[in-house]
Amino acid sequence: MAGGWEAYGGYTTNLPLADLLGGQAWIAFEYDGAALEAEHGGPARLLVPHLYLWKSAKWVTGIDLRTEDEPGFWESLGHTIKTERFGPSGGQS
Repeated sequence: MAGGWEAYGGYTTNLPLADLLGGQAWIAFEYDGAALEAEHGGPARLLVPHLYLWKSAKWVTGIDLRTEDEPGFWESLGHTIKTERFGPSGGQS
């Protein structure tokens, strides 16, 4: 299974369900007791710290659980769903 995230402006990102479970990812609505400001991704932002936050969509407008993966914005441009932060390709695939 995979999670598909829709965000403002048509941006999408995808993640295997395993990367979303077990407290590895969160949806933030507020910071320090106040509503999350738009400049920081509010009103809702996906946070995925174990993937160096590069899959952390700002301005989330929808969530779609799927039985099969569907490429997100970066994957449709040729990037892999997971990349190494410090790899021979400089973080790109």
